[in-house]
Amino acid sequence: MAESFMPSIRTAEELQQHQLKGLQWTVAHAYGGSSFYRQRLDQAGVGPDDIRSLDDLRKLPFTTADDLRLGYPFPLLAVADSEVVRIHASSGTTGKRKILAYTQKDIDDWVHFFARCYEMAGLTREDRVQIAVGYGVWTAGVGFQLGCEKFGAMALPVGPGNIDMQCQFLVDLQTTVMSCTASMGLLMAEEVHRRGLKDQIKLKKMIFGSERSSDAMRARIKELLDLDDMFDITGMTELYGPGTGLDCHRHEGIHYWADYYILECLDPETLEPVNPVEIGEMVITTLCKEAAPLIRYRTRDLTRMIDHPCSCGSILPMHDRILGRSDDMIIFRAVNIYPGQIDEVLSQVADASCEYQVHLDRKDDGRDYMTIRLECCDGYDPSCKPELAATVQREIKKQIMVSCDVDIVDYCSLPRSERKSRRFFDNRPE
Repeated sequence: MAESFMPSIRTAEELQQHQLKGLQWTVAHAYGGSSFYRQRLDQAGVGPDDIRSLDDLRKLPFTTADDLRLGYPFPLLAVADSEVVRIHASSGTTGKRKILAYTQKDIDDWVHFFARCYEMAGLTREDRVQIAVGYGVWTAGVGFQLGCEKFGAMALPVGPGNIDMQCQFLVDLQTTVMSCTASMGLLMAEEVHRRGLKDQIKLKKMIFGSERSSDAMRARIKELLDLDDMFDITGMTELYGPGTGLDCHRHEGIHYWADYYILECLDPETLEPVNPVEIGEMVITTLCKEAAPLIRYRTRDLTRMIDHPCSCGSILPMHDRILGRSDDMIIFRAVNIYPGQIDEVLSQVADASCEYQVHLDRKDDGRDYMTIRLECCDGYDPSCKPELAATVQREIKKQIMVSCDVDIVDYCSLPRSERKSRRFFDNRPE
């Protein structure tokens, strides 16, 4: 019988006991091994002996991305240098990169729960997984590859870009699963359609990471490739890398690996828990991470907790898709807007394509203006563009409470990306 990577935990009570034990270990390990955490915990007046229940989590201080940058090059390190077997780094779009260290156990744990992602997505050892994400110091490529090999499927480590090779491998190697960004997935779907390769390939599933995939984008990709299913995978460099959660075939939410970390959903301003259906910031505490443990790490990612179990029967809890980042919030005419909110509205509009851009400008009258450039669907009647624009304006006003101009452009007229698509352009002076 093939190895299963799902947890042996069967009840919520068992999960809570497991989490408490892991929380106690993490606080003791961090206090004993990390001068940063020892100082931070002492300042908060809390030590390892004070953690007696999961409620005591709220006594612990927060950790932020600034703490990682200030601790460069080995922030949060809680083990001796000799125990570090690998480092990975974030993309480093601002300032120095966030570098995270890993022990061999950290790598083994990461590979194990990444294999769980493939199992939850319903893959078999007969699948061939084309990995079209970045390699190098990034966690993406190596995470997808090692998890695939641990699971037992065939890994095809192509990396991002190189569309000709991607198409050639789809045909020649008969790839069944592709791992990539949602933007890359759309690019590949349109390219396969353009080249007339659909009947020559066996691609049945896609696993999307690194960026949000809208319902409209998923529907378009599925239509062009005739896929059986698509999945969103979550993760970040600070928390091992990709593979820390996945939506199952029921697509009722993203199962997260609560046997490896505790997830809180807090108000970004007050840092108090939000109600289960409200949007909050994901705050992470690891349960067994050795080299660089996380204690109440503010991810800045925004989501909602899902307060009911999945119909698939898994004990693992769920959160909603990532809606954006708290530091990506846009203030437009005194309204707080998260990028994912625009995405959700556009996905509900019939005849709207999944590709769009949002432009914010400040004109001579001193007022801010929003323009949404939105592709219509392939083959859409040009005479109906004004009607589609009016529908989008109405839904944005109704659901987000702001006014906007809408420019409906032809299908495939907006740029495509092999990585993440840039959708928001804030041209207003700071």
